[in-house]
Amino acid sequence: MEPLSHRGLPRLSWIDTLYSNFNYGADEYDAEGNEEPKVLPEGSETMPYIDESPTMSPHLSARGQESGDGISPTPTDGLGTGVDAGKGLEMRKLVLSGFLASEEIYINQLEALLLPMKPLKATATTSQPVLTLQQIETIFYKIQDIYEIHKEFYDSLCPKVQQWDSSITMGHLFQKLASQLGVYKAFVDNYKIAVETAEKCSQSNYQFQKISEELKVKGPKDSKESHTSVTMEALLYKPIDRVTRSTLVLHDLLKHTPADHPDYPLLQDALRISQNFLSSINEDIDPRRTAVTTPKGETRQLVKDGFLVELSEGSRKLRHVFLFTDVLLCAKLKKAAAGKHQQYDCKWYVPLADLVFPSPEESEHCPQVHVIPDHELEDMKMKISAIKSEVQKEKANKGQSRAIERLKKKMFENEFWLLLNSPAIPFRIHNRNGKSYLFLLSSDYERSEWREAIQKLQKKDLQAFVLSSLELQVLTGSCFKLRTVHNIPVTSNKDDDESPGLYGFLHVIVHSAKGFKQSANLYCTLEVDSFGYFVSKAKTRVFRDTTEPQWNEEFEIELEGSQSLRILCYEKCYDKTKLNKDNNEIVDKIMGKGQIQLDPQAVQTKNWHMDVIEMNGIKVEFSMKFTSRDMSLKRTPSKKQTGVFGVKISVVTKRERSKVPYIVRQCIEEVEKRGIEEVGIYRISGVATDIQALKAVFDANNKDILVMLSDMDINAIAGTLKLYFRELPEPLLTDRLYPAFMEGIALSDPAAKENCMMHLLRSLPDPNLITFLFLLEHLKRVAEKEPINKMSLHNLATVFGPTLLRPSEGESKAHLTLASDIWSHDVMAQVQVLLYYLQHPPISFTELKRNTLYFSTDV
Repeated sequence: MEPLSHRGLPRLSWIDTLYSNFNYGADEYDAEGNEEPKVLPEGSETMPYIDESPTMSPHLSARGQESGDGISPTPTDGLGTGVDAGKGLEMRKLVLSGFLASEEIYINQLEALLLPMKPLKATATTSQPVLTLQQIETIFYKIQDIYEIHKEFYDSLCPKVQQWDSSITMGHLFQKLASQLGVYKAFVDNYKIAVETAEKCSQSNYQFQKISEELKVKGPKDSKESHTSVTMEALLYKPIDRVTRSTLVLHDLLKHTPADHPDYPLLQDALRISQNFLSSINEDIDPRRTAVTTPKGETRQLVKDGFLVELSEGSRKLRHVFLFTDVLLCAKLKKAAAGKHQQYDCKWYVPLADLVFPSPEESEHCPQVHVIPDHELEDMKMKISAIKSEVQKEKANKGQSRAIERLKKKMFENEFWLLLNSPAIPFRIHNRNGKSYLFLLSSDYERSEWREAIQKLQKKDLQAFVLSSLELQVLTGSCFKLRTVHNIPVTSNKDDDESPGLYGFLHVIVHSAKGFKQSANLYCTLEVDSFGYFVSKAKTRVFRDTTEPQWNEEFEIELEGSQSLRILCYEKCYDKTKLNKDNNEIVDKIMGKGQIQLDPQAVQTKNWHMDVIEMNGIKVEFSMKFTSRDMSLKRTPSKKQTGVFGVKISVVTKRERSKVPYIVRQCIEEVEKRGIEEVGIYRISGVATDIQALKAVFDANNKDILVMLSDMDINAIAGTLKLYFRELPEPLLTDRLYPAFMEGIALSDPAAKENCMMHLLRSLPDPNLITFLFLLEHLKRVAEKEPINKMSLHNLATVFGPTLLRPSEGESKAHLTLASDIWSHDVMAQVQVLLYYLQHPPISFTELKRNTLYFSTDV
């Protein structure tokens, strides 16, 4: 189908726009015609507790709620399990208020679209018509009917919401709205020709072009803007955009409607009608299929193998790479028929005698690696955590094995996407004959391992050769039996009895290192695994010109299902000619590296556990201890009420006669002065002893605070700010409102969500709200420097979300008894709450307090 151009809208096919979020049935195939695990498009699933994306389009499939295909909306009493029905009715009101606000905007948009229709019809019968009656009928097809349906619905719902009481019923209104979806079907069927006709008429008639380029849309009653200018094409797109909105709202309403409420069966019926409507549209989509080809291959001694992501013809492919004694072979695991052995497909091979690594100078001319935005990775982590918690619930309730298998399949698909898209460190290989290959790895550790293993083999006397097709067939055929890595490294491939990893905080002191043969500028980095790949979490300072560095630096590292800790020791490169290479290249030289398993039994003690990692003749001495999630939540009030740490924020601001605590203002000012361009600011841990020293000075209100701040490492100042918020007697966004924030971020309808999230901010005590808004604007300024500091809004939300928003101790214990995955799901929701506010346009304290209903600017 030909794509259409929308002014102010992405270039896309109308049918793709409507269907991209409904199509679950089609199998996905890669560019080579091989079936790939299918990854759902953004927004294609409605998770019951977490919205896919805080700024998502109203497109969202209802298929996920159909019986036998996903998750049904579960009625809860109030704000989640075990909360009273009164609060549930309050959530219903917030959902309906938000929906009502968006309905008003939608009706105004339809009115603006209809406004030129009458004068155009009037001129159609004159001697100088702007458009013919046929063209007018095509462009404005069914708009009048859609307007009348929504105007009647709005006029009926508005008084019910304005005169709200607990006995209100409105299910019949949604049932009627759903029953009129046939009008939308007619509109959708005509949409393509309507837009094409409007485009042609604009090109051939200047008068119509002027009309269609600037239609005036009335602003909402309480809005400052009286009118906004919108193009006709953009307005014609609105019903397409709107077609699933009632399904989102029905999902939200059902979630907050007790099963015995008279509205419940009516809302269920309306949801069923909406789902059938979307399903009937969905049946038009056919899967894309192409042919599969099979190359061939032979055997030798296998030295190392593993799954790597290859950048091939501009797209990421998962490969199984085999390093034999004299050849590197890159293969793809073929999809096996039921009951048959898996086989490998050889993609390419390079004899080690012909294999070379590019020099730093050559890397400079290589194409830049496209890095996937952090928010996409974070969104996918959120989906995975939500599905994991669903699996746990199904198991706890002894759910059907089919439902569990279906959820596990979805989890694998999402984890596979993360596995493909998270690596960003390039590992380049050249064949002397001219061909180059590029792998992407998640850690410098893996790159060093592969490079060292190849270089060790290359020290032998190797000969160049060419494999015949029969030899290549035999070699590739042997890969299945010889391989040491059997499964794609995703958690859904793990057995149920395998350790889920550690969730909490790992405290690590890097003491010293010995075994260097000559003086160098040395530092260490710490990595832990998260969602199947490794992330750098901390970095010591550089100890200059020494063979025995004495760092003695302590770090606190947050763990998300982690099972391993890695320590890498580097020699710092100060040669400026080598620094401006590929964005993701690490030019410092690895002197040694080591990895240890995080044994839950050994680590989970209150005492420090000392250890040594040996690496290439170098010994690094370190200590560590682990604090579980439930222990980290125990906020101990300060014994010294004249201090600031562990003291209520209202007490501190009252004592200081300030709106925002002094410690918050000073730390933020210092970070903005000299740390806003620091790579990993707020993510990289500061030295714990420095943070404790700053804590003591702030608690004592020492007059030397400013001098100390100006001399202190910026990561320690950032760590002090995080520690202040973590040690508040209750989190900044309060224990009382925690369940409501969790429910608000789970709302599917954007307008309802906006209304609820702003209502919750208004409900905060003033010192908490003003401090939160102050921090919010600071974090947005930090994210503006993302190209330099590598800290996006999503990174910052991940760091601060669980600190500002945590369940009370009692609630967290209830979560922890269920499963670490459910806890992880909770953390993801906390991140999404902060992310919602970070991505929101600036929020004014005065405006927020003035508005009783926060209107969305668009639907």
